[in-house]
Amino acid sequence: MDTEILEDLGLTQAEIKVYIKLLELGSATAGPIIDKSGLQNSVIHRALNSLIEKGLINFIKEGKRNIYQATDPENFYNFIKEKERKFTKLLPELKKKQLMSKEKEKATIYKGKRGINEIYNILINTKSKEYLTFGGGHQCENLMGTSWWKSIHTKRIANKLSSRQVFDETVRDIGNKINKRRTSKVRFLTKEFSQFQETVIVGDLVAINIFTEDPYGVLIKDKAVADGYRKQFEILWKKAK
Repeated sequence: MDTEILEDLGLTQAEIKVYIKLLELGSATAGPIIDKSGLQNSVIHRALNSLIEKGLINFIKEGKRNIYQATDPENFYNFIKEKERKFTKLLPELKKKQLMSKEKEKATIYKGKRGINEIYNILINTKSKEYLTFGGGHQCENLMGTSWWKSIHTKRIANKLSSRQVFDETVRDIGNKINKRRTSKVRFLTKEFSQFQETVIVGDLVAINIFTEDPYGVLIKDKAVADGYRKQFEILWKKAK
């Protein structure tokens, strides 16, 4: 079972093990959980207390013993809503601290697939006239997956952000599919233009995304830089067919 999503929700490895073991056992005292999880007594009890506070397990008293039981997995929705409620309350304070900064960093590096995903989410949610890209190739498509690229453009279109893109012949198939979608225009250069990075320009933002084995991207916020890359794009756009 892939439990990474539970980590993303803020559960520790110990909490995940305890919760899943309780789902399997139905109900149990701490003893069987310790035996089946391989975790130390103190770790188990910390995890149990934490899961009770989060509303993910409950217990009843049977003499001097506590009998624990995992709540219905659908209770995770309540857990998520509570986290969202707390974050919504905190958000104005975070925004204030952001505004207190006199000088914002113009360039930020994002690492890994999650970092790349975050960059594209920022770009497609930016209010601007156009989403311009050039570069990329089969390396980029293979690393992130065709379905991921399609979903990015679905979100972009939903945000009413039109696009022009310069691809190369190695990704003509996905390029043609994007070209058929509304507010999307794709032109192609020869396969020699194929590369493992893609440059994206949206408003005052420029992203240079590197799709190597350890992918990363650089997001730059600078109008002058964005205008410079936009000029490069227009030259390529005229050459592409």
